[in-house]
Amino acid sequence: MERSVAPVAIDNDPINSSNHSSRKKPSTGGWNTAVFIIFVEMAERFAFYGLAGNLITYLTNELGEPMSTAAKHVNTWVGVSAIFPLLGAFIADSCDLLLGNLGMVLLTLSVSLIPLHYRKTVFFTALYILAIGEGGHKPCVQTFAADQFDENNPQEKAAKSSFFNWWYVGIITGASIAIVVVIYLQDNVSWAAGFGVLSVSLAAALGVFLAGIKRYRKQGPTGSPFTMLAQVFVAAAKKRRVSETHGGRGICYEDDRISGSHNLARTNQFRFLDKAMIIDNKDLLSNTRDPWRLCSLNQVEEVKLVLRLIPIWLACLMFSAVVTQINTFFTKQGSTMLRSIGPNFQVPPAALQCLVGLEVLIFVPVYDQVFVPMARKITGHPRGITMLQRIGAGLFVSILSMVVAALVETARVNTASKHGLLDTPKAIVSMSIWWLVPQYILMGLGDCLAVIGLQELFYDQMPEEMRSMGAAAYLSIMGVGSFLNTAIISVVQAITSRQGNAWLGDNLNRANLNYFYWVLAGLSGVNLCVYMWITKGFVYKKVENNDNQ
Repeated sequence: MERSVAPVAIDNDPINSSNHSSRKKPSTGGWNTAVFIIFVEMAERFAFYGLAGNLITYLTNELGEPMSTAAKHVNTWVGVSAIFPLLGAFIADSCDLLLGNLGMVLLTLSVSLIPLHYRKTVFFTALYILAIGEGGHKPCVQTFAADQFDENNPQEKAAKSSFFNWWYVGIITGASIAIVVVIYLQDNVSWAAGFGVLSVSLAAALGVFLAGIKRYRKQGPTGSPFTMLAQVFVAAAKKRRVSETHGGRGICYEDDRISGSHNLARTNQFRFLDKAMIIDNKDLLSNTRDPWRLCSLNQVEEVKLVLRLIPIWLACLMFSAVVTQINTFFTKQGSTMLRSIGPNFQVPPAALQCLVGLEVLIFVPVYDQVFVPMARKITGHPRGITMLQRIGAGLFVSILSMVVAALVETARVNTASKHGLLDTPKAIVSMSIWWLVPQYILMGLGDCLAVIGLQELFYDQMPEEMRSMGAAAYLSIMGVGSFLNTAIISVVQAITSRQGNAWLGDNLNRANLNYFYWVLAGLSGVNLCVYMWITKGFVYKKVENNDNQ
């Protein structure tokens, strides 16, 4: 897998019409190779969600952990899996898939062959080996796939926006199949059988990636992106007292601006960084350019791109904290409800997560093929709506999901109370699990809007040399959001325990989970207001003679 990469341009200059029909298509890149990488990610996501989707059940039922502790462990593991890509963006290669295979094999052995008193230690060791392997390739695989489309080719550039929708469809397809098949095996056959299927999936992912290796459009390394960031800050600090009219020449260094290339236009935000590109007397007297003292206009504007994304990153953490409920408390809710279909079949509590996947499979094609063309006619925007509008809509829908979840949980607890089951935590409440469908559907809709929007934003608005880091930053939103959810659980338990009625206890009927959902809805509402305020001042990447939103 390639690291921080920049697309290699393919000659797409028009030629005369007589030869146009005989021009050969590029033998590498485009959808032909992107599809290979999408299938790799499908297999990898199959393994991840097959584990994450039912992990809380294994921790509580097999390892005997309390519900809140198990939820925190799930959040922490998901968080580490999503944050490690920040390091993985620098060290990733195909060896990370091998590491993921090792972790999954060890996980399978821990539930079948490892003695009981060592099982928990081996299980968690395997979990975090898998997290490291996941983090190693996650940030690069999406960027690598997107870079198979050449931005200098108008047709491939147009296809790239659709790529992000179909990339997410691939992820959700793998996740949905895992939730239906693997979780059924875990609940009805054995945990070893379920984890064994996941091991085969990761081995298949490695095989598919290697099978297409000769077809990929290769990219070359571009150096450390952090060095470029540091140079701009250091140069700006050294010239903090220099002005364009006093002590400086008023000349900007522009040596890396190439005719016909995507040169960034100068913007007025973060003006203090502009000092880094002012040529002063010391620069004029030097025979060579000191990159830690004089930076180019493109370099300075690339740093501004990164800085603009930080507030958006922060404003989306609460959304991620809400999404983590799918793998934890939504599943525990379902485990207390009627799940029978016919006389002999019980719906696994975690199986409802596949509704999110099914919704994505339906919604994304409709969004891409119906909504975008219609919205484009109204707004004139090539994407129909802007990336930030799409993300904001997803944040709003996630609030609705928490409101619905709180109302359904209130109804579930009232039903338990009506039948005298409040102090019987293992009893099944006479309320169908299908009452949970609306909150899953709303969460899936929020995912379609916000997650795909974030993927595209952190790819499109990052400097080309830092797009792997952009993917890592987007993934880390999910990780830090998981840690944030763990922190919220801890704070809520600490506050409520002082009043003698701690929330989120092992007895779900008295855990006040509905109140916890209301807390998340309230925090998300405040967060949405902050997000809207931030987006008002956001400036999209500006390329000379081209508006890019």
